[in-house]
Amino acid sequence: MNLEKIHNVYFIGIGGIGMSAIANYFKSNGNNVAGYDKVSTEITKSLQNIGIEIHFEDSVNLIPSAFNNNQNTLVVYTPAVSKNHSELNYFSENDFKILKRSEILGEITKNTNCLAVAGTHGKTTTTTILGHILKEANVNATSFLGGISENYNSNLILGGSEISVVEADEFDRSFLKLSPNIACITSMDADHLDIYGSHSELEKSFRDFAAKVSNTLIVKKGLPIEGLTYGINEDADYDAKNLKIEGGAYVFDVQTPSEYIKNIKINLPGKHNVLNAMAALAMANNFGISLQVIAKALLSFKGVKRRFSYKINTENLVLIDDYAHHPTEINAVVDSVQEMYPSKKVLGIFQPHLYSRTRDFIDDFAASLSRFDELILLDIYPARETPIEGVTSQWLLSKISLKNKCISSKEKLVENVLKSKAQVIVMIGAGDIGELVDIIKNNLKVEN
Repeated sequence: MNLEKIHNVYFIGIGGIGMSAIANYFKSNGNNVAGYDKVSTEITKSLQNIGIEIHFEDSVNLIPSAFNNNQNTLVVYTPAVSKNHSELNYFSENDFKILKRSEILGEITKNTNCLAVAGTHGKTTTTTILGHILKEANVNATSFLGGISENYNSNLILGGSEISVVEADEFDRSFLKLSPNIACITSMDADHLDIYGSHSELEKSFRDFAAKVSNTLIVKKGLPIEGLTYGINEDADYDAKNLKIEGGAYVFDVQTPSEYIKNIKINLPGKHNVLNAMAALAMANNFGISLQVIAKALLSFKGVKRRFSYKINTENLVLIDDYAHHPTEINAVVDSVQEMYPSKKVLGIFQPHLYSRTRDFIDDFAASLSRFDELILLDIYPARETPIEGVTSQWLLSKISLKNKCISSKEKLVENVLKSKAQVIVMIGAGDIGELVDIIKNNLKVEN
């Protein structure tokens, strides 16, 4: 496919985190871009601010007339969109060129030197760290991120067309559309079983991804895939040693296959973020960037929005916002909170994401959520799914061992939060809970 011949690009689901980065990319490269999404968000507003026309009703009549030519218009859609979406069906019935998000990302990066980060957890932070390292090293790469970088306030770090950094998403086997030169795999925990059916099928998909890597594959030590390894005190090829916490930051030494560097520092909480930094370090080092340049870049890395993001950070009150939506991720958040605030009471507020994921990991969710001191559950965020009988937040709540637990509507959430005496509040989930964080923040400030 010759992308240079495409003038118009129309996005169905333009507000998605991955979709919006690609929309921004095309707009920045001079294409005419427009799209549809269900709701207006900060992301869609940021796209509108750079001149992208967006509407929020599924109506063929609202598609701008410039996008009605099937010869020079490419349509990109997210798999989360319903099969009976009228705009998508209109384009399909009228012979437009239609690609999934993963397919267009594969096309954009196909002829680049592509650095791809895969894994069921950690890939967004790792990709963002890697993109930041390359930027700080004056490498002219374009990085497509799965979150909003705090350094650039964007999910796109725009650079040249010869080097790309991408988040290799296992959902819907999307990452098999990529052609990575250097890649890493951070984790292969069971997830997306609505797509894969079993953990073994998910693992097979990761092996298929590994087989596509043309140069160097880097894997978390202990994963059942061959490659250079990284870890913490695990005798890995890239090994973090002598970890200590200084002023809320991690400081550690790194042993590589050929060098040793002392006192690398990263201002992110949680050992899982040391692992993310190690994965990015190993990839950047294999790309040819020196450890000294990498260390300097890590020091200035500010994080990713909704990844252990501090909304309030005072002596008496802390409010943290995090995207965690899988039991492993929730455990990582709890580990970080307990490490940072060992003597403070912690309230967790969780919005489950997907009926199928809640059903598939119900006992694991119950165990991880029971680690909070108090818990407020919101209703399940359906995303692309229809309800599954019996799968509810009430069912999940019944399995949680905490005494102080409840279910709350969004409307009553402020009221329920203000009843708590917890000094640390953690809001977690991948649905629309992120839009409630500032509401909670503003009400907490009034009370405190």
